[in-house]
Amino acid sequence: MTNLLEVENVFAGYVRDFNILQGINFKIAPGELVAVIGPNGAGKSTLAKAIFGLLTPNQGKIIFKEKNIAGLKSNQIVRQGMCYVPQLSNVFPSLSVEENLEMGAFIGSGSLQSRIKQVYAMFPVLANRRRQRAGTLSGGERQMLAMGRALMLNPDLLLLDEPSAALSPMLVSSVFEQIQAIHQTGKAIVLVEQNARKALEMAERGYVLESGRDAREGSGKELLNDPKVGELYLGAAYRNTYPSSVTFRVKE
Repeated sequence: MTNLLEVENVFAGYVRDFNILQGINFKIAPGELVAVIGPNGAGKSTLAKAIFGLLTPNQGKIIFKEKNIAGLKSNQIVRQGMCYVPQLSNVFPSLSVEENLEMGAFIGSGSLQSRIKQVYAMFPVLANRRRQRAGTLSGGERQMLAMGRALMLNPDLLLLDEPSAALSPMLVSSVFEQIQAIHQTGKAIVLVEQNARKALEMAERGYVLESGRDAREGSGKELLNDPKVGELYLGAAYRNTYPSSVTFRVKE
């Protein structure tokens, strides 16, 4: 199967001659859900921004639908069939829920109301808040609105950057349930997430970033059961589970 997206040996950063990403390689197939985990500063959000054209790589290729999109602007990438939901500032707070959804379809074609109804069917809470200003929504509702707005263009690939950040445990569970529901419609999703356990539990594959490099990769189940990943990212319960002689599978 041809990959939907391939990131090949990408170096990128925010300051000239200083790369946060140090030769990242990454891929996702059509309809796949891939998690990207790692500590703060590992380059997770930087990778998402580089993929979506918010950051131009200094080296390497980003192949989307068999075309190199490295260097394209984000508005051009949206037209190729990719949408991005940032961690912060992901809704228009002064606009209503429905107006936010309408803004999400700014380059779309077909029936606007039909697409809005589809989003409301997936996120019923938004239908109940349709006339409410987005700035008055709870954190979890804002995340649902941001994802719903991205879905208005029916993208082939959805990039989610830390969707559970700063949410209560109850809201985290709700947002992850919605992500799973989106994935079940056949959408490919790149899930950049600090909640490593939740992300890997639902992901078909995952990548662990360390210091701007893709240090580990494997199925979600493999990474959940990798004692080194568990010790570093999945909680203290792993620390006394495995003997020190265990050999970890690390990407060369």
